Amino acid sequence: MITNTELEKKGNQFPNQIVSYSKNVDVLLFTTENNVALQITVLRDSLLRFRYATDSNFDKDFSYAITKYASTGYNKLEVFEKDNTYVITTQKLICHVNKSDLKITLFDAKDNSLISEDELGFHWEESYEFGGNVVKMSKAAQNGESYYGLGDKPEHLNLKGKRFQNWVTDSYAYGKQTDPIYKAIPFFTGLHNEKSYGIFFDNTFRSYFDFAHERKNVTSFWAQGGEMNYYFIYGPEMTDVVESYTDLTGKPHQLPALWTLGYHQCKWSYYPESNVKEITKKFRDLKIPCDAIYLDIDYMEGFRCFTWSKEYFPDPKRMVKELADDGFKTIVIIDPGIKIDNAYSVFREGLEKDYFCKRADGPYMKGKVWPGECYFPDFTRREVREWWSDLFKELVEDIGVKGVWNDMNEPAVMEVPNKTFPDDVRHDYDGNPCSHRKAHNVYGMQMARATYHGLKKYAYPKRPFVITRAAYSGTQRYTSSWTGDNVATWEHLWIANVQAQRMALSGFSFIGSDIGGFAEQPNGELYARWIQLGVFHPFCRTHSSGDHGDQEPWMFGDEITNVVRKFIELRYQLLPYLYTAFWNYLDQGTPMLKSLVLYDQTDVQTHYRTDEFIFGKQMLVCPILEPNSIGRRLYIPKGIWYNYWDNNSVEGGKEVWVDTTLDTMPIFVKAGTVIPKYPVQQYVGEKEIEQVTLDVYYKRGKESSELYDDAHDGYDYTKGRYSLRNFKLTGKSNELIIQQHKSGKFTTSYNTFKLNLIGLPFKISKIEIDNVEILLKDIHFDGDALIIDKEFTELHIM
Repeated sequence: MITNTELEKKGNQFPNQIVSYSKNVDVLLFTTENNVALQITVLRDSLLRFRYATDSNFDKDFSYAITKYASTGYNKLEVFEKDNTYVITTQKLICHVNKSDLKITLFDAKDNSLISEDELGFHWEESYEFGGNVVKMSKAAQNGESYYGLGDKPEHLNLKGKRFQNWVTDSYAYGKQTDPIYKAIPFFTGLHNEKSYGIFFDNTFRSYFDFAHERKNVTSFWAQGGEMNYYFIYGPEMTDVVESYTDLTGKPHQLPALWTLGYHQCKWSYYPESNVKEITKKFRDLKIPCDAIYLDIDYMEGFRCFTWSKEYFPDPKRMVKELADDGFKTIVIIDPGIKIDNAYSVFREGLEKDYFCKRADGPYMKGKVWPGECYFPDFTRREVREWWSDLFKELVEDIGVKGVWNDMNEPAVMEVPNKTFPDDVRHDYDGNPCSHRKAHNVYGMQMARATYHGLKKYAYPKRPFVITRAAYSGTQRYTSSWTGDNVATWEHLWIANVQAQRMALSGFSFIGSDIGGFAEQPNGELYARWIQLGVFHPFCRTHSSGDHGDQEPWMFGDEITNVVRKFIELRYQLLPYLYTAFWNYLDQGTPMLKSLVLYDQTDVQTHYRTDEFIFGKQMLVCPILEPNSIGRRLYIPKGIWYNYWDNNSVEGGKEVWVDTTLDTMPIFVKAGTVIPKYPVQQYVGEKEIEQVTLDVYYKRGKESSELYDDAHDGYDYTKGRYSLRNFKLTGKSNELIIQQHKSGKFTTSYNTFKLNLIGLPFKISKIEIDNVEILLKDIHFDGDALIIDKEFTELHIM
C-alpha cells in the first residue's frame, strides 16, 4: 500500500498557478502552468463533481456507477473572481478555488460555515510499472469529525482513525478488521459541527481511504490508476447525503416481490431432490414460515453452470413446480467460471463467439474454480451480457426458477497467489479497453447486471430476484446482496450487525448476512440470537457450509426452535412495514436501516454507537450480542419510545438497562407510530389478507406513518396501481385523532383494520368515524382492540 509519506518521498507532484479559466453553462475548467486541469461540474445545488487531469487531457467520461436517472438541476449558480480565488456559489454551497494551487474550500451558503477544505489537495505520482498515475486527494480533518460508509468493512461503524482499501476480494472466514473483503464502495460520509457531507470517489482501480490514520488531522483517498474524479455531496443532514448518493448511483430498478422479503433457507448443499423435499416438508410440519429454498453448486452436472445433475435432480421442472405448489420458490446459484469442455454448449458457444477474457499476450484467462479449469466471460462487453442474460431462458422461463444467486464473482480463482485474475487480463469495459486493474472491482457488478436482465426478461411479468456477493457502487440498482462467508461466532454476530448498517449508509439497503454463520457451527443460543437480528435485515437467509453440521431452525432442540419460529413469525407480521420501508428506499433512496447517527446526528452520543439501529423509520432494534445475557445496556434516542414486548414507555436521550430472556430482544417503537401487521403466513400469498392490524402507539403531539401496498409482484404499481396510506396521528390528553389520506389506484384485499391502542392515557367514551359518532355498543372489540370494518378518513377517539 502506498502511503502519503511514500508519495512525498518519491517526488510527489502538485498543481501550480492557474493560468486559464472558462465556463460552459455549469461546467467550469481551470488550467495551471504545468498543464494540470480541474473541471468542476455543478450537478445540483448540493452536488459538485471534481475531475483532475495531469496533462490537460481528461479520460473519456464513462462510469458504471452513475445512473442515467440521477437528478440534476440547480436553483442558483454564480461565479466571480477575487484576488486569490475563484468563487462558485449555489443555493447550498460556496466553493473557493485557490489560484495558486487549485486547492478547494467549501462552505455552507446559508451561514458561511466551513464544510471541507483541501490539505495538500490534489497530487499524483507517475506509475512507471503500469503507466498513468497514482492519484491522490488529501483534506483537512475538522475537529471532532467522524466518518461513515465504505460498504461492507467489518470494522467499527465510525471509521475515524482507520485506513482501508477497496479491492473486491473473496475472503472466506474473514474476521473483524479484515480488509479488503467482498465489496468496493468508495463512498463515505463526514460529520462535524452537526453538519454532514459525502464524497464518492468514482475510480474503479484499487483505491485507499485514510481517515486521520497516518496523520491525525488529515483525511485522504487515492487510487493506483485512473482519474482523480470525485463527487462532493452536501447535506447538511446525513440522510440527505445518503439519499443524494443513492440517487446519483441509482435506486433499485423496481420493488422486489414481497416473497423475497420473507425467510429463506440455504446450505452448501441441499441435494438430492429427496433431501430438498425433506427440508421443505419439515418447515411446513413445524409451521416455521419460509418462502425460498436454495440450491448450491451440487445441483449442476459437474458444476457446469446452466445444467442440472441427472442423478440428483432428474426432473427439475416437476420438482420446482411441486415446491412452488407448497409455497417454496427455488433459487439457484450461478458462478462466472465456465468449464473448459467442448461437449458443454455454454463453453462451446462462448468460445465460438470469443466472449471470454484474455491475457495481455492473447491466450484466454484460465483459472481453476469448482468445475476445474475454466474460462470467464468478459461481462464488461455489452454483447457478452446479452448472451449471458439469454442463458437464463431455460432455468427461469421453462423450469420455473424464481431467483439466481451470483457467487464467486469477485472474481475468485483458486490456487493462484492473489486468488483472482492477474493484472494483465484485458477487458472491453464497454468500448474503453483496459486491464484487470481497472475492471476488477466492477466485474461482479457487471455479472449481476447481466443476470438481472436475464431474470427480468424471462421472469416477466413477475419481478426479478438476484443476489450478488461482489459489488461496486451502483450495484444496488440490479440486485440484493449478503455479506459473504462469515463464521459462526459471537464476534461475527457483531460484525453482521455493523455490516448491514454500513451497507445501508452506503446506499445498498437490500442486504443480509448468512444467519448462524457460514463456516463452523453455532450453538443454539448463538443461532437464536442471530435469527433475532436477521429478521430485521432486509434480506433474511440462513446459510451454512454444511461442513460442521446442519443449520436448519429445528436442529438445536425444541426451545430454540420455538424462539426461531416466534421471530420468523414476527418477520412475516411486519412484512407490510418492511415493504413500506422498501418503497421509501425505491422512491427517495431512504436507507431501510438507520444507524443511530443517521437517525439523529445532532446527538453526539450516537456518533460511536454500533449496536442499536432503526428498522424502517420508527422501530429501534438492539440485538443481543453476547452469550448468557439476561439483559443489556442500550441507547434510546431522544423522544418517547415504547418497549415492544410490554408496551411500557421510556424517555430517550439516554442509556438504559433492558432485561431480556432467550426468547426476547430489545425492540422499541417510537411514540406516535402506526405499525401495520399482517396475520402470520407460512409463505407470502398463503392467505388472502382481509384484515390488517394497526399497532397505534399514543403520543402527545403529532406523528405520521405510512402503509404502502400493491399486488406484491408484477409491474402494475408503476402505472399507479398501488395504495399508499398516510396515517397522521394527533394525541391530546383526552383524545386521539387518526387521519388517513390514501392515494393510488390499487384496491387492497383488506378494508378492515384491527387497532391496538397502546399507551392511551384515557378510557374510551366516544368514537367518531368521519365526524359521525359511532355508539360504543356498535363497535366491534377484539379484547382491547378496535375493529374498524370500513375505510375512514378520520377516526376520533375520546
